[in-house]
Amino acid sequence: MKHSRHFSVIALVAGLGLALSTPAVLAAPQNAAPTGDHSSSAGEAVSDAWITTKVKTDLATTKGIESTKVSVTTVDGVVTLTGVLPTELAVKKAIAVTRSIKGVKGVDASGLKSGD
Repeated sequence: MKHSRHFSVIALVAGLGLALSTPAVLAAPQNAAPTGDHSSSAGEAVSDAWITTKVKTDLATTKGIESTKVSVTTVDGVVTLTGVLPTELAVKKAIAVTRSIKGVKGVDASGLKSGD
């Protein structure tokens, strides 16, 4: 009985030590050479996601634009706006707001129409 209790304590301590050291091992820098340059595509994906979020946020806070009526997608910095807004002025505002955002390379608003 005494040996099994010691074994349980040793197993617990070893497990705890392993659990506490694992994050440090995982966070340690790797010296292996990269197998390919994926930074460009990863950077673009993050930038595209950021641009899409920024466009949606800015449209939501712009007076006269019903942002829930506009779909926003971004590919390689080109933002596509689709949907129907109540007026031509709202469409023009949406395009202007989108163009003003850092990182936007172009705006395709051919699918954004007005209800006028």
